[in-house]
Amino acid sequence: MDELTAFILGLIQGLTEFLPVSSSGHLELGKSIFGLQGSENLLFTVTVHGATVLSTLVIFYRDIVGLLKGLFAFRWNPEIRFIAKICLSMIPVAILGVFFRDEVESYFTGNAVFVGSMLIINSFVLSLTSLVKSGVKTIPFLDALAIGIAQAVAVLPGISRSGATISTGILLKNRKEEVTRFSFLMVIIPILGANAMDLMSGDMQSDTQVGGTALLIGFLTAFLTGLLACKWMISLVRKGKLIGFAVYCFIIGLAAIIWGS
Repeated sequence: MDELTAFILGLIQGLTEFLPVSSSGHLELGKSIFGLQGSENLLFTVTVHGATVLSTLVIFYRDIVGLLKGLFAFRWNPEIRFIAKICLSMIPVAILGVFFRDEVESYFTGNAVFVGSMLIINSFVLSLTSLVKSGVKTIPFLDALAIGIAQAVAVLPGISRSGATISTGILLKNRKEEVTRFSFLMVIIPILGANAMDLMSGDMQSDTQVGGTALLIGFLTAFLTGLLACKWMISLVRKGKLIGFAVYCFIIGLAAIIWGS
């Protein structure tokens, strides 16, 4: 992988991790275009995902510090309830990661037609949010589980994790700001866990296709663009402007199907 490719893929990851257009789907399309398959791109994928997790920590560090303070208060408080909901939401994706890892990875083959089809489904889900008025709930436990199931479905390339989780929360009449905060914080541990499993799997030992410079460029690009995209997404959800992303996903999905056919 050369430096320009690393920059482009890092840019794709940083922008699409937080915007509701599916980072995994765009990375798969990017890998398909650049001809990157198998173990040669695994280390890079882990690196850029780590970069976007770091950008999440930077944006929400006050929230995270507040949650940790509440956790060590050792009493049932709003922070403990929020953490409990986060833990509940992680159960569906944890089940997939532990018991169905191979089945999930089988979808990551650079299949443009499949990714395009999922992007069109993602477009439909996003468009539904424009039909719902802003809710007032603060994510009850049952809704947290439903959002977690949406996150599990979003392991498919082309289904946006942020799009699926935020849309589910909005459709369930929860407050948009709370849903956005919950969506971005709930993914930190699953991504770190998935990256740890990849690092321990040994699949990257034979990876000689990605140099240190390319990894650094991809990491920095994904981190910096992730900061911008995360802030932008928070603002867009607050204003209820997701229909543009629905149109975008439909167009890109249709183009991917045509290109891959």
